[in-house]
Amino acid sequence: MNTRKTLITALFTGLIIVGTFIKVPLPPVPLTLQTLFVLLAALLGGLNIGFVSFFVYLLLGTMGLPIFSTGGGIGALIGPTGGYLFGMLGATVVAGIFSNIAKNKENKLPFFIIGGILATLTIYIIGIPWLKVSTSMEWMKSIELGLLPFIIGDTIKLVVVILLTSKFYNRIQSLIETDSE
Repeated sequence: MNTRKTLITALFTGLIIVGTFIKVPLPPVPLTLQTLFVLLAALLGGLNIGFVSFFVYLLLGTMGLPIFSTGGGIGALIGPTGGYLFGMLGATVVAGIFSNIAKNKENKLPFFIIGGILATLTIYIIGIPWLKVSTSMEWMKSIELGLLPFIIGDTIKLVVVILLTSKFYNRIQSLIETDSE
């Protein structure tokens, strides 16, 4: 990984950490900016930068830094919300692939939209079953607690991510590519 990619990756890791602690009061649950920065890392930076940014975040949290919403350490990773963390790692792959494909397309917006939606769904596809199994909840209760309260906030974040990605994608990609030469 070259210098600019390393710095951009570190920046996104830092933003993901900070985003975990920024809470916007929305009913019925507060919204954090963590997933916003996870999706931005992958859509703006592509597969490698997005994945590595979040993997470093997971590694730091697993080593005990209290950077997960439930604290730090392996217990936070394997607890009821751990599936959402693994889901976010999967989301970086999904969004990152769409970002990489968009690089060679004239109209990038459909790739940002589809990639963002599928990445967000990936978080829930992994997170909800994990929540159900780790707490012995019924399916409907897992969906009620692990999805429904977050739909409005995640929709808002997704719109913001798509707007920011549309605005800054070419600039970030040119920074990454300039350093590769």
